[in-house]
Amino acid sequence: MTNKLCGCAAATSILPRTTDDNGEQLPFRDLTSAAKVKRIVIDYILVIAFFATFLYLFVCALSIMGAGFQLLGGKDAGRSLSNSELFDNPIAGLVLGVLATVLLQSSSTTTSIAITMTAADLLKVEQAIYIVMGANIGTSVTNTIVAMGQMKNRNEFELAFAGATVHDMFNFLSVCVLLPIEAITGYLKVLTSAIVDSMHLTIDTSQKKDLLKKITKPLTDKIVQINKKPIEAIAKGELNAADASLLKKTCGQVTYISFDCLDATNITTVNATGTAATAAITSTTATVTTASMVDFNTTENMTVNVTCEKIRQIPCDYLFHGTSLSEAAVGAILLVCSLFMLCVAIVFMVKILTRLLHGQVAKSLKKFVNAEFPGRAKHFTGYMAILIGAGLTMVVQSSSVFTSSLTPLVGMGIIDLERMYPLTLGANIGTTVTGVLAALASSNIVPAMQVAMAHLFFNMSGILVWYVVPAMRRPPLAAARFLGKTTSKYRW
Repeated sequence: MTNKLCGCAAATSILPRTTDDNGEQLPFRDLTSAAKVKRIVIDYILVIAFFATFLYLFVCALSIMGAGFQLLGGKDAGRSLSNSELFDNPIAGLVLGVLATVLLQSSSTTTSIAITMTAADLLKVEQAIYIVMGANIGTSVTNTIVAMGQMKNRNEFELAFAGATVHDMFNFLSVCVLLPIEAITGYLKVLTSAIVDSMHLTIDTSQKKDLLKKITKPLTDKIVQINKKPIEAIAKGELNAADASLLKKTCGQVTYISFDCLDATNITTVNATGTAATAAITSTTATVTTASMVDFNTTENMTVNVTCEKIRQIPCDYLFHGTSLSEAAVGAILLVCSLFMLCVAIVFMVKILTRLLHGQVAKSLKKFVNAEFPGRAKHFTGYMAILIGAGLTMVVQSSSVFTSSLTPLVGMGIIDLERMYPLTLGANIGTTVTGVLAALASSNIVPAMQVAMAHLFFNMSGILVWYVVPAMRRPPLAAARFLGKTTSKYRW
């Protein structure tokens, strides 16, 4: 028995030791060479690789969840936006903007639809502004869903829910102040009209708006692919919802040369005088490009084959392509699976961060993230956070992804609510870039750009009201803390 115990102890002693007798990690300088390698490879490289993997799954889950919501409510959102007469009432326009964004799980999509409808003269600029205000409120639902992933720990859930809803509170309070002002004075319409009139705008259809999707598409496109064009067509009254399919059917096309342009031989008849008459091409996708050489000196009619250019559509290849299930059923399946995937990713991300960020590391990181500039410059720290939030949101092209990624860090106490607040405001600014890009690609660019600029100046006006004066920061922060405390108390 003693020999066995000694053998176990000897085997254990072979492994490099990185902790003391109390389980605390030893300082890096006190480790042996083997222990240093073990800590770098296992405790840092592998753990960070696992965290990056779950972060990728987290972002993909958000994308799939958005697709599920669009399949469930995309057509209804399009129908709700198609009744432009309702938008003469500011409250109705606001509520429909909230509803459409909740159903689509994307304020960028709702804003882009409003911009497209304005460019097509289906909406007035002032009507679209109210929809954009509603889209700002609806977009923060995603953060709240993400905060649910930390429901198990009451303290973490309270902080995470407060960090998620500070976005809601800012948007809600901004609407409460700015909606009546806009309805009475129309200041956003007047301001953006003056700005757009001073700009020399040209249409640019080359703008890309899916920077983040280039990273997530390899996975999400294997599961589902959504065609958003029918939603815009329904909103514009160009398509009946019953005839629309949101599941993408074709994913590109190829051009090829064929000798059978009409499902029969295409011929050119040559008469004795050398005049050629080309057979009529009735296909809308085929055009004659070349003809074979003909002897024009003959006195007899003759026929020759001609070649034509044809287009073949390439069918999409993903899990639900060609399924017999209804779009609502596919949407429900995607929603349930994405929520499960989201919760799993959040749980493992929190566990990995807890392992990485403990002890002195956590204290140092928290001190760095929440640090203030020295001296009088400390008043500019929040504005730098706004710029960082705006810049990162422009990169990922999604305020929901950016703020949702920070929500678990708020729950863990790494990011204070006071720091999360300006980062969220920056995300509100950064997400308006999508609308500007959509406006640049519109055929009627002036009213479209006016709506996009109204979105930008609405968020900037909200910052002027609820951030510039330090005392005015208290209401949204206090409201978020109250919601976090109350929700954590009745979390089950």
